[in-house]
Amino acid sequence: MTLVLGVETSCDDTAAGVIRRRPDGACEILADVVWRQYDRHAPYGGVVPEIAARSHVERVDQVIVHALEKSGHIPADLDAVAATAGPGLIGGVMVGLTAAKAIALAHDKPLIPVNHLEGHALSARLTEAAPFPYLLLLISGGHTQLIAVAGVGRYRRLGSTIDDAAGEAFDKTAKLLGLGQPGGPRIESAAVGGRASRFRLPAPLARREGCDFSFSGLKTAVRLAAEEIGTPTGQDVADLAAAFQATAAAHLAARTGRAMDMVEADFGADPRLVVAGGVAANCAIKAALKELADRRGWRLIVPPPKYCTDNGAMIAWAGAERLAAGLVPSLAEALAFAPRARWPLAPPPPGRAHGGGRKGPKA
Repeated sequence: MTLVLGVETSCDDTAAGVIRRRPDGACEILADVVWRQYDRHAPYGGVVPEIAARSHVERVDQVIVHALEKSGHIPADLDAVAATAGPGLIGGVMVGLTAAKAIALAHDKPLIPVNHLEGHALSARLTEAAPFPYLLLLISGGHTQLIAVAGVGRYRRLGSTIDDAAGEAFDKTAKLLGLGQPGGPRIESAAVGGRASRFRLPAPLARREGCDFSFSGLKTAVRLAAEEIGTPTGQDVADLAAAFQATAAAHLAARTGRAMDMVEADFGADPRLVVAGGVAANCAIKAALKELADRRGWRLIVPPPKYCTDNGAMIAWAGAERLAAGLVPSLAEALAFAPRARWPLAPPPPGRAHGGGRKGPKA
């Protein structure tokens, strides 16, 4: 048995989880505590990094203590402490990683810095059997990627967004339509009463080869349609939300289908598609991907909604998986590990780096 505490503070959720990894590789989730900050960011229409970091400082100790108490364990019982070390809002990442370093140092426990994207990549294995290899579609507020997962620490990126991430596009479209935040659930709720066929929005990258994504043009098309109406009514907003959601779902499915073509020969008789990240909770997107998987003879695996969004249990599990694979730094190396705003899980395909800047490519 391996007992691991995980701490997650990469964006606006302060989270901690405690999991037990059994000898057969199965996971038992003993505690999963998440404190959300929606009310603090609502007046600004999106996450404010400085407010998020300060909120993490105020809450991280309480959340960790609550998770340990809920699990029935104390720090001395732990086999390791894992924490998100990037990518994310640097102020928030610093808070969680520093708290984890303090616990590991005080109790002489191994410290495992975890890539937040790896937490999502392995989250399907929290609740069900998801043997390697599998194709991962990671869709969240800051990331949209297709990755071939061969094992823990063994990732090959096939495609990624060339502009906005899927969740970012949902949030910005919700703000544009006056739906508020969090954008994903608000768009999905509004779309229930909408007619997607009313607006013919352009399919992103329809003539472009490969399996990269793009959402900025779709977001702009929604804005132009809204401006043409003038003052959208409630039904107008519902129709626009439905059209945006349907087009985004179709785009994600189409590009995922191209990634399937790239890896299918290497995946054997039981190919698997894992969908993770907060946007994976969207029912319309899950339905489009389920139809794609069924048509292609693939098995679709989607974690329960609570483990699609940011949580401490997935970080603890990623730490446990790394511990089992022997991919753990010494305590001195881990304590010296610096938080990272950018930390790609896998390098982009040759010649297709996106989002470069002074700090390197975006995740």
